[in-house]
Amino acid sequence: MSGLRTLTLCLLYYVTLQGCRGEDFYSFTVKDHEGNDFSLEKYRGKVTLVVNVASQCGYTDSTYRALKKLHDILSYGDFFSVLAFPCNQFGDQEPLDMPDIIQFVTTEYKVEFPIFNKISVVGEHADPAFKFLIENSSVVPDWNFYKYLVDETGHVIGAWGTRTPMEDVFDDIQAAVQKVKAKRARNAGGEQKQEKKEGKSEAPKDEL
Repeated sequence: MSGLRTLTLCLLYYVTLQGCRGEDFYSFTVKDHEGNDFSLEKYRGKVTLVVNVASQCGYTDSTYRALKKLHDILSYGDFFSVLAFPCNQFGDQEPLDMPDIIQFVTTEYKVEFPIFNKISVVGEHADPAFKFLIENSSVVPDWNFYKYLVDETGHVIGAWGTRTPMEDVFDDIQAAVQKVKAKRARNAGGEQKQEKKEGKSEAPKDEL
């Protein structure tokens, strides 16, 4: 009996641990730029490019401009979004507080993609959502502007370092977005066929 109880407790512990880790990236809750809880479930079904950003890095200008262009091109139709997470761990190049970060990126680059609260991405206090990205890509950021491509199911399908230009990864991102578009189109087509089928079967018969 004690053996069964021990096994049950072990199973409960395992399930709890797995639940805490999150099944996928979209299972996590993060903080928005105002410090409020924000569920990443909002992005389930979409492709996202998750980036640790900084306001005073040598790559800031070129990368923010590239991210804005990428978001403007691929976000139409609500299939894709850039998700930016400010981080001050690399060279102390994100010293600003959140209101100043938001003002900076909206004034200088007119960004429309979400900027989340400042986090740590490596080390003991790393945000759990970023820990998931690192564990599932085996790519550990050692500078600003690392890029993690997450598919519509919340799994990492690509990761690139600071020096990899957006032009080099655009095709991979676009292919993931096209896959989601095709999937939605197929699902929509199936639903329409089912509705037509049900409509025909439920249509009243003419009386003689």
